[in-house]
Amino acid sequence: MPKKRANGEGSIRKKPNGRWEGRYTQGIDPVTGRAIQKSVSARTQAECKEKLARAIRDNRGIPINYNEDYTVAEWCRLWFETYSKPVIRPNTAKTYANAIENHIIPALGGIKLKRLTSIQIQQLYNDSRTNGRVQRWENQTNTALTGSSVRRIHMVLSSALKQAVKERLIPYNPCDNCRIPPKEKKEMTILPPEKLGAYLREAEQYGVLPMFFLELSSGLRRGELLALRWDDLDTENRILSVSRQVTRIDGELVATEPKTRNSIRRVALSRQAVELLVREHEQHPDNPLLFPSPRTGGYWSPDAVSRINRKLLAKVGIEEHVRFHDLRHTFATMALSSGVDVKTLSSMLGHYSAGFTLDTYTHITSEMQRGAAEKIGGFMETATAKPEPEPPDPPEGNHCKVIPFERVG
Repeated sequence: MPKKRANGEGSIRKKPNGRWEGRYTQGIDPVTGRAIQKSVSARTQAECKEKLARAIRDNRGIPINYNEDYTVAEWCRLWFETYSKPVIRPNTAKTYANAIENHIIPALGGIKLKRLTSIQIQQLYNDSRTNGRVQRWENQTNTALTGSSVRRIHMVLSSALKQAVKERLIPYNPCDNCRIPPKEKKEMTILPPEKLGAYLREAEQYGVLPMFFLELSSGLRRGELLALRWDDLDTENRILSVSRQVTRIDGELVATEPKTRNSIRRVALSRQAVELLVREHEQHPDNPLLFPSPRTGGYWSPDAVSRINRKLLAKVGIEEHVRFHDLRHTFATMALSSGVDVKTLSSMLGHYSAGFTLDTYTHITSEMQRGAAEKIGGFMETATAKPEPEPPDPPEGNHCKVIPFERVG
């Protein structure tokens, strides 16, 4: 397994024969457009590191035959095919290609890469906010792009130009001087707690109770839920292993690696959830999937599951727009409100950090902070309260006279 290093430092791995190999990128072949890979070899890891560093340092002084007349269109397409597409997910690649072909190239494609300026890029962002939406039908009236879409275009263009700086095609990244729309904070919608029972009863009537119960008690992403296999469940220890997700690629449903490395995780389940999953598997014991589609026997379509969610909401009379993904938010909200600590919840959700979880569920943690403040306030009030003064002793002369008990008879 190669040892990952910072960008521009190459990579080191131990070969099967016991020797160490260091690889680095020398540049781009102007004919094929592919990265030129070089390597060094050594007997020890330390020696390999030293030789790799020296090779990279020496390479920086060698003039490479770059095509200095790249246009923005040529470079973005070359960067996408060579550096980006091989290492990103298929659906992500479609998003990148859309940004390049439908937004960046129409606005900037003909400009020479070394002549591209920040103000030209800023104009692209500004125009996209008002008139950047691709016209997909004749009567389309909404032409503005959302702030998040403009941020996505910026991310793709900035990444391409950052690589151009590394390859010494341009001296700096003109995207660095541009202003992009701030990150939009959307109001989170969750399933109303008072209607949770009715919602699950409707799910049982529809024949999907185990799936929806698991979602609300684990907070899995939709694709992760649908990719589960029976052997992912440890019934004895009540542990569920999450390592795949279902996605649609070229019209076909396939199981792929999850969203991020942090998404590969183990989630503890309640006894009730495990019992429901065992009964679900008994309905189709020969199918390896935990939730096979009743129509095909294969993976459920993510869109079909979302449609069922909308039907359940309508049956229960929930008017709020609660997406299937909002069931994940519902789980997280219930967990935080029940006292689950943020670090534990972050690992259950597959977030990359507890800080991201805190930022995502600020509305809940703010309420928790107010509750904590009230508890601390009560403690401090008790601690700083002045003790009640003891009543003074009665003055002398006012003592009650004790009459001795006389025995009669």
